[in-house]
Amino acid sequence: MSASARRAPATAGAFHKPVATREQAEVEAKGWARLASRIAVPALHGQIALPDRQLLAYEDVFATGRCELLMGDVIALADRDPAVQSRLDRLVDGVCADLRAAAEETGKNVPLAECVPDLYLDRIRLGGRLDRWYLRCDLPIALPHTDTTLTLRELADFTLTANGRQLTLNVADIIDSLRHFLAPDRSWLAGLTQGDPTEPNIADPLCWLDFEFAGRNTAAGEAANLLWYLMALGGWLVPRYQPDVYARTLRLALPPLTHPRIEHLELHQGSRHIDVRYSWNVGPGRTAAITRALDGLWGEDGSGLKEIHAFLALRILGVIPASRLTGDDLLLVLIKLAESQDPLTTTDTLFTTTPAPHPHSGERTSDVPAPA
Repeated sequence: MSASARRAPATAGAFHKPVATREQAEVEAKGWARLASRIAVPALHGQIALPDRQLLAYEDVFATGRCELLMGDVIALADRDPAVQSRLDRLVDGVCADLRAAAEETGKNVPLAECVPDLYLDRIRLGGRLDRWYLRCDLPIALPHTDTTLTLRELADFTLTANGRQLTLNVADIIDSLRHFLAPDRSWLAGLTQGDPTEPNIADPLCWLDFEFAGRNTAAGEAANLLWYLMALGGWLVPRYQPDVYARTLRLALPPLTHPRIEHLELHQGSRHIDVRYSWNVGPGRTAAITRALDGLWGEDGSGLKEIHAFLALRILGVIPASRLTGDDLLLVLIKLAESQDPLTTTDTLFTTTPAPHPHSGERTSDVPAPA
């Protein structure tokens, strides 16, 4: 960014993003600049220095009429109205095409240490987020449908059968294996991307927002981020455990229809075994978005799980503190963690969903933009 742009005046139709330091603002502006000629992004008008923080002045794509909704909004509408599905299909296709193009056109094999560190390398390092959330404390888990509470360490001594598949829920061992797999000197295919492909960061018509993590990011990490947001964070965990974030970051913030639940649990103390039956209830729009993203990222063979399993584990564990989750929800998250690390799991089985009840017709929203 030129020196003359660094002190941009307030601009009509601008979104002012606060950044803590000038250095962070410069890094984000540099990341934006590396993408501006490759993908659809808002204009960056400049940087405003305030006494306590910096502001990055981006084009407000909603105020200018360039975009109407965010991906999370389009999914919520498609959950309620099949006519919106074609609009959602185009958006997901565009996102996947941009991620594939980044890998094909700017991708090269580099050590993980040369990629943007925030979402993965910083979280897996010794003393990082995963240590604080899972290893420095022994979280209690109230097992649903029982009067028993087990800690994470106690749970590791049990075998678990989830929907007929035998798994082991040893979080400490999984984190240890992640540290070896995501060693700083291990090389990955990494391209120039926005770095955080989530439902609040993608506008419709397609425009990428928020460049805090923009730069060289692993293709596997980008895929893991997108898929876990579609599967769990966007329609379930964020609105449930971060409702203020959900309301603030989405345009419509409609009530989500994703309701995973433990339907049955039997605890066999003598044999140290837990038998669980669960369902992952998801609305039709979100189901279609997940399926389309899987096909758009890898095609129908579903071969990508082997590459993304470690990044997926970090997204499962490292976004919402486990201590905030109820016993039912934490167990569901840990089951998905164990499935994601099982070598027999395919993308089809990991991202299997069941239909959520269709919302009452009275929930349909009449004052939102019509499908484009």
